[in-house]
Amino acid sequence: MNAIRQATKMLPTDSGSEDQQQYLTFMLGGETYAISILSIKEIIQYGQLTEVPRMPDFIRGVINLRGAVVPVIDLSSRFGKSPTPIGRRNCIIIIEVSLDGSTQNVGVMVDAVNAVLKIPASEIEHAPSFGSNIRADFIAGMGKIKGKFVIILDIQYVLSMDDMATLVAVSSVVDENVTKVE
Repeated sequence: MNAIRQATKMLPTDSGSEDQQQYLTFMLGGETYAISILSIKEIIQYGQLTEVPRMPDFIRGVINLRGAVVPVIDLSSRFGKSPTPIGRRNCIIIIEVSLDGSTQNVGVMVDAVNAVLKIPASEIEHAPSFGSNIRADFIAGMGKIKGKFVIILDIQYVLSMDDMATLVAVSSVVDENVTKVE
């Protein structure tokens, strides 16, 4: 797995061309997704996760990343699907997100990491308004690679702390109501 970590650190941050960008592609529930490499810090092997009580399903727990506590989001659960099953190819993508002018590291759990690909701007379509299994506002675009579509995520929106805080608050209210009924 050190090879993945080292390969990620060696990724160039400039694609060398203004009309194409580099994206990390990964698998999630049998579908291929992509994230711009500009927000990715590193990729680590899934493991040593500490579960945090009373968190919503999409927050799997936290990891210790060189002394820093990093929350780990199950992207499949975040999209309203079933939780990602644990397997030997699972990875955590460490992503930097902006939060009120500062940056926060967040881990994103995926089924498997594929490759870094350059996608020309001419091969990226606008997000569809319907027909996707995830919310359209999570999608930055649809990249065409070898005749197939790859969902390019707007990771700042997917990992929006305000949006996740709202979901946590709603989840807490629902949990309290269920407890009172029982």
